[in-house]
Amino acid sequence: MDSNRPILNNKFYLYLTEFFAGMSVMAVELGASRLLAPYFSSSQIVWTIIIGTIMIAMALGNIYGGKSADKDPNPDKLYKRIIIAAVWIALIPVVGKLVIMLVSGLLIFTVSNNFLIIAAFVSCMVIFVFPLFLLGTVTPSLVKYSVDSLDDNGKTVGYLNASNTIGSIIGTFVPTFISIPAVGTSITFLIFAGILLALSLIYFKSAGYKILEDKKIPIAMIVFLLCTLLGHDDSFAFWQKNLTYEGESIYNYLQVSEDDEEIALSTNVLFGVQSVYRKDGGLTGYYYDHAMASLYMAGINESSDVDVLILGMGTGTFATQCSRYFENVNCEGVEIDQKITNLANQYFHLPSNVKVTTYDGRAYLQAIDKKYDVIMVDAYQDITIPFQMSSKQFFKLVKKHLKKNGVMVVNMNMRGTKKVKGSINDYLSDTISSVFSEVYTVDVKNSSNRELFASNNKGMIPIFQETIESEKNLELKLFMEEISETLKKHKAGRLILTDDKAPVELLGMKVIDDLIKEEVRYYKDIYEEDGLKGVIEEVL
Repeated sequence: MDSNRPILNNKFYLYLTEFFAGMSVMAVELGASRLLAPYFSSSQIVWTIIIGTIMIAMALGNIYGGKSADKDPNPDKLYKRIIIAAVWIALIPVVGKLVIMLVSGLLIFTVSNNFLIIAAFVSCMVIFVFPLFLLGTVTPSLVKYSVDSLDDNGKTVGYLNASNTIGSIIGTFVPTFISIPAVGTSITFLIFAGILLALSLIYFKSAGYKILEDKKIPIAMIVFLLCTLLGHDDSFAFWQKNLTYEGESIYNYLQVSEDDEEIALSTNVLFGVQSVYRKDGGLTGYYYDHAMASLYMAGINESSDVDVLILGMGTGTFATQCSRYFENVNCEGVEIDQKITNLANQYFHLPSNVKVTTYDGRAYLQAIDKKYDVIMVDAYQDITIPFQMSSKQFFKLVKKHLKKNGVMVVNMNMRGTKKVKGSINDYLSDTISSVFSEVYTVDVKNSSNRELFASNNKGMIPIFQETIESEKNLELKLFMEEISETLKKHKAGRLILTDDKAPVELLGMKVIDDLIKEEVRYYKDIYEEDGLKGVIEEVL
């Protein structure tokens, strides 16, 4: 042991350092997923990128830390590295979102395929690799400082690894269940940065260091304090002003915007609208209107009570539209995110008679026996399609909960512009066709959405057409007639998704690439003619 560093004679402090290093690594990893999700989704692909880059950083840190400790076994250098890591982590809430937008802005003009994968990977490398590389040096360095002899080195190394593992376990649960829901992602980064900084300052103080005389340490403290003042903004869409609401839940980034005509919910900064409420009480102009065709296909006029279940309730747009236009519809919904349901009641005027259960859609079906006239599956958001709600086994479960002539309607929200066999929608349509005999689709104009209607009732379409004829609301009747004319019967193929094999993220990524190309084509043309300056002038 180092007599000049008496704190190192207490192995408890070394274990404590290992504990908080492990805790901070996991906290940063979970924070990384929340920082990236509003821009790139929280799909398995993004998680793979996060875990992969962090493992790379830790591996390189282990190698460097071991070599550094052998070459110069000075613990001061380790704790200075921890200070640098702490400051870097504290800076993430301040500049992390800017880095993501800068990386995305540069890559979107240069990358033709796999944009989201590449942009997420580069963003993760730039923002997270360096501080976690530094934290990766902790374990091999502490082994060097704590092993006195070969007689007890196994026990000592075991205790250090156990401390790191226990810290990692706690660092997994605390952000997810306590800090992120309570204070948000940004402050979570600051909390763990503060812990690392305090840990290092205690070391230097106990070692007799004159902290204020070493310019690097006071500078680090000042930067951290500035970050605590500037880095608590929870806005991910920082360029958007006058948002009605912006926040986070356990599952989602949430943004509510409002204008004179409508109120909208988005769970992603870069892609689309998930729910909308029309203030004038008319048709929304979105896919929810098309989905109401399922009620006609189920013969809404032939029953005094039509039971509708919505899996992926969101803020209840479909339920609200059904309540507006039909008096004999009983809607209930399942929504996994309680905070979205809270927003539905606060901003979107969800009818009070609509029951919402906070649960996973598939698990809910497994737990109930009730049958419905219509089941709407609206749980697909961008590329975050839950594989367990896209498989043949899931759609069999839906069929089990439909009445004899019941209809399932599925909102497939990634209809690309390229008609290439093997898209995510082809897989979903073929999978559904393996369960239902009647499968029809209709594309939503000026949108990437496609609505799919499925039933085992061979009279579904004749019933649809007959029910339209008796519709008294002229606006709705004309709209349904338009849907009737554009419905296409799906020709079943063999692209089947199962619980065992459902590569929905990779399939969805192909469509996202296609959609991004279409969206940025205009700006790419400007970039090719006038360069980056021309794009900036156009945007501003």
